[in-house]
Amino acid sequence: MDSIRIQGGIALQGKVRIQGSKNASLPILAATLLCEESSLIRNCPRIADVYSMVSLLKSLGCSIRWQETGIAVDSSQVQRAEMPRDAVRGMRSSLCLLGALIGRCKEVVMEHPGGCVIGERPIDLHLSALGQMGVEFVEESGRLKAFSHRLHGAAVSLPFPSVGATENIILAGVTADGNTVLEGAAREPEISALCRFLQRCGAWIEGVGTGRLVIHGGRRLCGTDFTVPADRIVAGTYLFGCMGTGGSVLLEQAPEDEMQSVLAVALQMGGHVYSSEEGIYVQAPARPAAVELVTAPYPGFPTDLQSLVLAVETRGTGCSRIEERIFENRFRIVEELEKMGASVETRESKSVLVHGVETLRGACVEARELRGGAALVVAGLMAEGETIVAGCPYIYRGYENIGRDFRELGARVASV
Repeated sequence: MDSIRIQGGIALQGKVRIQGSKNASLPILAATLLCEESSLIRNCPRIADVYSMVSLLKSLGCSIRWQETGIAVDSSQVQRAEMPRDAVRGMRSSLCLLGALIGRCKEVVMEHPGGCVIGERPIDLHLSALGQMGVEFVEESGRLKAFSHRLHGAAVSLPFPSVGATENIILAGVTADGNTVLEGAAREPEISALCRFLQRCGAWIEGVGTGRLVIHGGRRLCGTDFTVPADRIVAGTYLFGCMGTGGSVLLEQAPEDEMQSVLAVALQMGGHVYSSEEGIYVQAPARPAAVELVTAPYPGFPTDLQSLVLAVETRGTGCSRIEERIFENRFRIVEELEKMGASVETRESKSVLVHGVETLRGACVEARELRGGAALVVAGLMAEGETIVAGCPYIYRGYENIGRDFRELGARVASV
């Protein structure tokens, strides 16, 4: 089903369970390549990106069984290090297999990875860091080949806290000879989840949750039983859906500690936020107050939720300024929102002014990337009349069932 039909104008009410984290599941699944026994990864979301990663792992020789509680992965028979062309082109997160396969097979052959079109996202940081660890790279017929005669630890400093580069350095470092000291590491909670999984498998990693990681390599890694944490971006999506429609919702199992910058923005908008053992309760104002927002690496405000704030503030009570400092193509949603009556002024390529209007009207719009697509669904919930969001395969890359979840909160949403 490629489209979502929404009848807007209903304030969201009720509770919704937050699925497992996409951005934690994918590198953890990649990390199972380094284990000598099978692992059970619980709470993996049933989303397109996870299915793609599972297919990639199977193509490499992994035995994988979906269970009621999670995914059982046995990589004991893996020998192949060449990834299928089509799978890699369509999935940016396949890049995290680079460090894992170098650690397992000492070589990799892959396409340049694909995924959402939200900026250039060069892989130079990955290649430079792994090069310092003894990995050599060559281009052959448009494909990237990596190999290492001796993978070794190194002192690596990242000029920017790249999540993907940090993951690759960790995955390569746990099997390398000697110690790897990584300065400028990304601090996102998904990095910590990967480190905790590897520690459960027998890895020795110091500094988890900080910008300086010390990875002691060469230790035998065994299988383990691990539960993926809840998805902070999905929780933020439903939180801002509530803020946009003027409702009140309970986000069950939402990871409050990982969402402090998001909750701070909700408070600036005029929302009331309460935390309990069940999750996060959000009560929204009739219309959100204007905000000043700048995206930043964690613990700053996540770029993945910037388009959600932009959509919500189209019905704000003032003028909001939103600046994007991570990716240069995060404002592709503006043209679609303008079809719904939004008033958005673009300032160069990295900031916009959002002038709040009284009402949005339903329209036919198109998702062009994952989080922007989810933001268009939220805009449809806010609008008067019917909205049809096309291009929903992008959305299904990160949400198990966004229509079902919003229906649980009282919205009129259907896949078509």
